[in-house]
Amino acid sequence: MTNLPGGDPAARTAVPGDDRYLEASVEQALTAVTAAGPGEATAEETAEEIAAREAAASREAADSIMKAFGGIRGMVDMTLPGLVFILTFNITHQVSTAAWAALGLSAVFVVIRLLRRETIQHAFSGVFGVAIGAWISMKTGKAENFYLPGLLYNVAYCLALAISAVVRWPLVGLMLGPVTGEMFTWRTENPGRLKAYTKATWAWVVIMGIKPVILFPLYFTGDTTLLGWLKTALGIPALVLAMYVTWRILLKAPPPIKAPVED
Repeated sequence: MTNLPGGDPAARTAVPGDDRYLEASVEQALTAVTAAGPGEATAEETAEEIAAREAAASREAADSIMKAFGGIRGMVDMTLPGLVFILTFNITHQVSTAAWAALGLSAVFVVIRLLRRETIQHAFSGVFGVAIGAWISMKTGKAENFYLPGLLYNVAYCLALAISAVVRWPLVGLMLGPVTGEMFTWRTENPGRLKAYTKATWAWVVIMGIKPVILFPLYFTGDTTLLGWLKTALGIPALVLAMYVTWRILLKAPPPIKAPVED
């Protein structure tokens, strides 16, 4: 058999049914897959495989919502001190004792995270909020003022969410972009994700806005016990609902476009 010009020698001399023909075919297939790179479509990739890969990428990005908000641990760090305050106040009827108990628990959360070398972002946020509430409540002698900073923060947070959605810089996208690795490509290169982040941000406005609507009237009645229990009861469920709605929205969004490393 005579070799033809060009091509690999094994491929030129091999014929169907020959071992060299099979080896050459396998080598060419592996070369094609390697050249495509991870996450890129090859010529043989079907439409169903492309859709499945993109769906998996969208799901991975949607799952990042829990990570961005610190998971269950982060929600506990921000919620439990308020529960301790109202429990201690009902037992002792002392504003200062209840305030110090809540502040002490928040400090314990920070120390535990430091010892475990975990992020203290959410635990520190809890300490900061509890410290302000404790100071105001002890200064005024009114237990209900322990919850006032949190209520005002909730209103400001909802306003910031709404404004960010109106100006097309949705806050949910700003929080999740660094977590998913897309940074701000969702705003300039991925209109589908911009739309999804905007929709999710409005969902947060509605869900988180329920809390001040219910709690502010109670604050003005001075019923600290009912205010404390309701604020605790509305804390984690509202946050979980907002994250679940965001997760559902992002599942249907286009997959994120990773930002270049230098950006």
